[in-house]
Amino acid sequence: MACKKIFLPGGNGFLGSSVAKKLKEKKLSFVSMSSRNGIDFREFEPTKNLFEKEKFDAVINCAAFVGGIQFGYTRPGEIFFNNVSMCTNLMEASRLTGVKRFVNPLSNCTYPEHLTELKEDEWWNGPLHETVLAYGAARKASWAQSWAYHQQYSFKTVNLILPNMFGIGDHFDEVRSHALGALIAKFVEAKRRNLPRVTVWGTGKPIREWLYVEDGAEALVRALDIDPVVDPINVGVGKGISTLELAEMIKGIVGYEGAITLDPSKPDGAPCKIMSVAKMKQIFNWEPQTSLRAGIKKTVEWYLEEYR
Repeated sequence: MACKKIFLPGGNGFLGSSVAKKLKEKKLSFVSMSSRNGIDFREFEPTKNLFEKEKFDAVINCAAFVGGIQFGYTRPGEIFFNNVSMCTNLMEASRLTGVKRFVNPLSNCTYPEHLTELKEDEWWNGPLHETVLAYGAARKASWAQSWAYHQQYSFKTVNLILPNMFGIGDHFDEVRSHALGALIAKFVEAKRRNLPRVTVWGTGKPIREWLYVEDGAEALVRALDIDPVVDPINVGVGKGISTLELAEMIKGIVGYEGAITLDPSKPDGAPCKIMSVAKMKQIFNWEPQTSLRAGIKKTVEWYLEEYR
């Protein structure tokens, strides 16, 4: 679709900053705002006033309050309230002001905990894992809102389910980051301090799919041009790696020579999450271009420069 003005809420965040970069590369006109700009999307009136003033054509919603397993355990109430409030207000303001396309990124933690291969037609086939229940339920509620608005108002959305992402600009502390970012920080610090070992949370067995953030951003921007469909679409690489194998890969890329120690007292989360991406390939005629190793190498290089 031809977009005169795109709105990017959360454009200063990890995913949002990569989307902003893609929009600039494609010379698309957009406005990027987040809480850093003094607007709180949890409050409806200022959100609606912004939409009425700017008259956006499309929205790519990157506003989120999210972190890793520890973050989910300690702040579930905030996670649920903040994410539901932001998305509800952004979608309602979009509807009221005639936005023609709302791109809504979801997380693969919205899938039932018992599934190992995550297929779109099994999205509702069971409960979510406790470690991600608050965030997963909030994101699933955003899909329900998009479905309801489509049914009643013919509101047009594209709902994309993304796996854990990593890359330049990620969080790297143990509480806020996902496993990959935390591991990069641990191995770099251990090498700098010549520590004898690095401790990896959990048993090392859980298998996760990882998507380089620039590929995730590319999918969100491409979603502006596909036919709108309310049913969710998986976006990912369709293969996973165990936490221990991931740690070994990062250890090698960083050049750390010490040992890896597992801490099984820490939570693992769901045992396996790998998405089926056949629908993505068919609809987008595209697939992510960055390999896991290449993405980690870029991220480590950036981290070493940024956190000297």
